[in-house]
Amino acid sequence: MLKKLLVFGFLGLIITSCSGSLDTTNLSAEERLAHSKKLYDNEDYEEAAKEFEALLLQFPGSAVSDDAQFYLGMTRYKRGEYIIGAYEFSKLIKGMPTSEFVPEAQYMLAECYYQLSPDYSLDQKYTKKAIEEFQVFIDFFPLDSKVAEAEKKIDELNDKLARKEFDTARIYEKMEYTKAALKYYDNVMEIYHDTKYAPLAHYNKINLLVSKNRNQEALEAANAFLQKYPNDSNFSSVEKIKASLESKISASN
Repeated sequence: MLKKLLVFGFLGLIITSCSGSLDTTNLSAEERLAHSKKLYDNEDYEEAAKEFEALLLQFPGSAVSDDAQFYLGMTRYKRGEYIIGAYEFSKLIKGMPTSEFVPEAQYMLAECYYQLSPDYSLDQKYTKKAIEEFQVFIDFFPLDSKVAEAEKKIDELNDKLARKEFDTARIYEKMEYTKAALKYYDNVMEIYHDTKYAPLAHYNKINLLVSKNRNQEALEAANAFLQKYPNDSNFSSVEKIKASLESKISASN
């Protein structure tokens, strides 16, 4: 990799030393890559993208095709063209699986979907896709330096999905669609159990069951809460609910 970069850097100096516009038609693949990379380094992403595309067409299967394909993806990412960027990174991963750029391309593929992830209230298909691709990155490249950042972003994205489910449950509860509300609270508790919304969903579920006089179910949910979340801010409140429920159930027997 270092040898490659030194060669491209040397070629770049030769190319940029030429006066006037550069005729790229007679350049070798390595020279054209150096020219394209210089455009990229100068943040002329539109022209760089054209040059990387031309290189791939002119020299298919060359020794620098993976370089060109990777940086083509990066130009799209830098221009905010995340869907096209994801396509370009995916093309490298699938078409050039032995390339040294594959780990970084996999991370950048996930990063493209991460950038497309919208506000929690909107459709979350790109959020889910980002999680999926970050997880692939972690699974295939567990020793990569970017694994910690990928894990952090997965946590952030899962929080977003959990919040959407939690808010949906609250809406159904306000509309008095109890069955639907309980279903969504359960989804948060089971699917997103590692997020901050899991204990909140559990707490809301207990109170909803109490409000509907489903005392035995509420007591079971309260006991489960006390076991799972001994340090939660609602712990003492749930203890009181449990004591009240036990008194009611005992009185009714």
